[in-house]
Amino acid sequence: MAPALYTEVVNIRLDRVLASQGYGSRKRVKRLVKAGRVRIGDRLAVDPAEKIDPRRVAIYVDDVLLTYRRHLHVAVHKPPGILSATADANDPVVLDLLPEALYRRELGLAGRLDKDAEGLVLLTTDGQLAHRLTHPRWKVEKEYLVWTEAPIGDADMAAFAEGVAGFLPAKLVALEDGRARVIVREGKYHQVKRMFAAIGKPVRRLVRVRIGPIRLDGLKVGESRMLDDAEVARLYRSVSLEVG
Repeated sequence: MAPALYTEVVNIRLDRVLASQGYGSRKRVKRLVKAGRVRIGDRLAVDPAEKIDPRRVAIYVDDVLLTYRRHLHVAVHKPPGILSATADANDPVVLDLLPEALYRRELGLAGRLDKDAEGLVLLTTDGQLAHRLTHPRWKVEKEYLVWTEAPIGDADMAAFAEGVAGFLPAKLVALEDGRARVIVREGKYHQVKRMFAAIGKPVRRLVRVRIGPIRLDGLKVGESRMLDDAEVARLYRSVSLEVG
């Protein structure tokens, strides 16, 4: 059954629709169509160049209904040594970690990590969402695991709770094995490193494990994945936006 009616018709090539939703390169999705693995409503798709409005028709790939998204949102586990950027003349960037089909979707960063840091980076095609996730005004929580040069004590946790180095109060919890967990709500330039430097505990390793409601759990170093519908809804809700 087709989705609810829209006032504007937007016709897009079928292979382009499938590629834009993460089913692979245009070449790969053409093979999917030719292999009879794609249906449009009740009929088999036979022409990858057929133009459709993906919001008005039901598209199935291997009998699974495709939920068309105007905007895409991708989680990446950034390794150390990779720049939080979409392009650089000298160094590899986060975008280089994505499959080709996603690489071409004009994804932008929703928060950065230092080159030597690792962990969760979010990419989105929705500029307003990216802005709210990164702007200090919206106070989106960012959670990190931190390894420091010296153990974290009660005085350090109390200092973070009051606010250090001109930053808002943050939650710092000492863990085993020389680690600590810190949750900040600003995400300013080098914020976590500057906060730990202010208490005399330089950072040896930094891993971001959460941005707002999105967690790194289960994503291996260098891997990426599209956020599911429930995650997208929680992400938009966290910054008071309607899902794009």
